[in-house]
Amino acid sequence: MIERQAGGERGTTILEVVVASAILVTLMAGLMSLAALAISTTENQGHLAARTTEYAQDKMEQLLALAYGDSSSNTVIFPTAISGGTGLALGGAVNADGSLNLAAPADKYVDWIAADGSLLGGGTTRPAGWFYERVWAVTSSSTDERTVTVTVRSSVGGFMLAKSTVVALKASQF
Repeated sequence: MIERQAGGERGTTILEVVVASAILVTLMAGLMSLAALAISTTENQGHLAARTTEYAQDKMEQLLALAYGDSSSNTVIFPTAISGGTGLALGGAVNADGSLNLAAPADKYVDWIAADGSLLGGGTTRPAGWFYERVWAVTSSSTDERTVTVTVRSSVGGFMLAKSTVVALKASQF
């Protein structure tokens, strides 16, 4: 003999699935914002920041390779040309307080890099396709202090622009 429960449980399973799905969707919506933050932070502070540091180090190595007192090498191009530039002459993208000025770079102390890493040349006018701006300065005649700063044009999410600054001192042996 089969016994039946009073009232039955028809439709209970579908109700449980709907409630569980609603809870799951609510939790996933909260996790999606966390995933978006993780992706933008990884791209901006991982990839882009590493690239700005690499490009700053590349320019610093180019400047350190110049002879002490060089004032004519063109460091805007690579490899460095022996004339047509400022070499290690004092000056560059330096404003009154001695910091590098990315908003108004000085001619012959700035170059532009595409997103793929190719050099787009120098000049104060931003070329089409630029992604990285690299400015440098020599700020002290007694210690030959060199500073290179690189920043990106844009980032994922539009915030936390990656920026790297490298500073080196090179003194004459004599």
